[in-house]
Amino acid sequence: MSEHIPLEERKRLFDACMAQYKARIVICAGTGCVAGGSLDVFDTFIDYIKEKGLSVAVTLRKERGDIGISRSGCQGFCQMGPLVTLYPQGVLYTKVQPGDVAEIVDETLLGGRLIERLLYQAADNTPVADTAHIPFYARQRRTVLKLCGNIDAQDIDEYIANGGYMMARKAFVTMSAEEICTLMLQAGLRGRGGAGFPTGRKWDLTRIQKSDVKYIICNGDEGDPGAFMDRCVMEGNPHSVLEGMLIAAGAVDATEGYIYVRTEYPLAVKRLRIAIEDARRAGILGADVFGSGKAFDIQVMEGAGAFVCGEETALIASIEGKRGMPNPKPPFPAEAGLFGKPTVINNVETLASVPIVMQLGADAYAAIGTEKSKGTKTFALTGHVANTGLIEVPFGATLRQIIGDIGGGVMSDDGTNCSINLKAVQIGGPSGGCLTKEHLDMPLDYENLTAVGAMVGSGGLVVMNNETCIVSLARFFMQFTQNESCGKCVPCREGTKQMLNLLDDIIEGRATGETLELLEQLATTVKFGSLCGLGKTSPNPVLSTLRYFRDEYNAHVFDKRCPAGRCKAFNIYAITPEKCRSCGLCAKKCPVDAISRNPAGAVSAGERGGPYQIDKDKCIKCGACAESCKFGAVAIEGRGE
Repeated sequence: MSEHIPLEERKRLFDACMAQYKARIVICAGTGCVAGGSLDVFDTFIDYIKEKGLSVAVTLRKERGDIGISRSGCQGFCQMGPLVTLYPQGVLYTKVQPGDVAEIVDETLLGGRLIERLLYQAADNTPVADTAHIPFYARQRRTVLKLCGNIDAQDIDEYIANGGYMMARKAFVTMSAEEICTLMLQAGLRGRGGAGFPTGRKWDLTRIQKSDVKYIICNGDEGDPGAFMDRCVMEGNPHSVLEGMLIAAGAVDATEGYIYVRTEYPLAVKRLRIAIEDARRAGILGADVFGSGKAFDIQVMEGAGAFVCGEETALIASIEGKRGMPNPKPPFPAEAGLFGKPTVINNVETLASVPIVMQLGADAYAAIGTEKSKGTKTFALTGHVANTGLIEVPFGATLRQIIGDIGGGVMSDDGTNCSINLKAVQIGGPSGGCLTKEHLDMPLDYENLTAVGAMVGSGGLVVMNNETCIVSLARFFMQFTQNESCGKCVPCREGTKQMLNLLDDIIEGRATGETLELLEQLATTVKFGSLCGLGKTSPNPVLSTLRYFRDEYNAHVFDKRCPAGRCKAFNIYAITPEKCRSCGLCAKKCPVDAISRNPAGAVSAGERGGPYQIDKDKCIKCGACAESCKFGAVAIEGRGE
């Protein structure tokens, strides 16, 4: 297509191209499905369709063919990937491998028959053919993620055909900066990256600043363990992020934008750069945006993977070529941000929500969610849950709905589904906190989560069953934040290190009651004394677990046992004589010669002589004996329930 074609004409031409295809195949090419082999599936489809004597179009808007095939971003249902969707049937096939391709083409595309073994199986083993009836999808409200799993992320015209850039044009051509800010305030959109600051207010604070240069920064430095929401949006629908930045630019009269992406996201970086170049060629970015006479352009900057660069002032320093370390506020970025100029910083999901707000209108958007938390929120649902993946629900959804209805229930370590096995849910990553069974029916929003010592954060949601040691969990997050501390302020640099040492004392059996008191005091000091938001929230996993799982901490400290049986320092290995077959394998594997024949000479069920026993004074609790025993004779004594 030629460049600078009006959006409506680009949509008409794309729709005309799509109308020629007898069928379309959409293959998930999100990072999870790619790891499962979806690109091999894609190539196999192309080869087999050609073998059948049919023509296949890969670049949909430019090629003619019998069948169109494209790669989408993440479709969310990572547990069931690689995912393949067939149109016009609307059939979703799960766990597709290259060996399934011929059957899919012959039976479904050409024969119109479903392949039941590739369909999602409901709880009653009934095969389900479309997403509208799969609980994982049916019980979500996908707005930000709606196009991620459907469109070709590298095709600007497919984005435009779905209404893309219409709202950006409206913002630049027909709306004033003040009108855009007011719309965002009325809609109630809040920042999706952490504390939930009102987006319209942030923009308005920047709008009123007098400056010849202003900047828009998209924070794509998603560093929370287990979080991948922003990555999937950048990979699956990069144009939505660009459009959100354009609207923000119109709201504050900015002329330049940066997307700061961690270098560990190479696919997101690639697709964002393709999207930017396509938008420039289309006249959407550049010196004359939509013929408005206003300039706005965007460039991508790769971060070096420092967690602290998710903090806005540290991110600004990194873009400026300095070490990524936070600075005291005020001044706030709205007053003096990048290169000392007024700057708006929003995260990926916030900016991708902006066009949706404008499409729906302030009142319709504000009707979604709760009284003070409007719209939807994406979550990366992981851990001990049947259906892991990327989800989106309205604010006000409960953990019971998310874990039970969408996630399919809590999984035990042996792979069985047991909903009563829920122990805790970590929300908000290292800056968040733990929720318990008591919170299953609490509507999730900014205010409710803050009240119980947690936070929405970027949207990580880790489900844990009863086999999880809560103290070890707190230590995991504390080790992460301690490793990622920039070291600028003493409370964070030294406080997190000492908190980590105290947690080590607890799980290694050296702690006393004084240890617990000191840990709580230190966590409070770090929370109130650290320089930046990341330092202030780093003790949250410790404080929330102390609040809701004090008994488990007490068991480690005073009873010298781990209720979950996970902390090796408290494991006491013993051999059950009745199960011992006297094979001696455990004695051979023991690195400290702590296993020998029972001196009492008792005869066991084995035929080689008496059973073996473990010298508890010599045992270093490595677990080699239990791992080597083929008869289940070695067990841990006193494991708590």
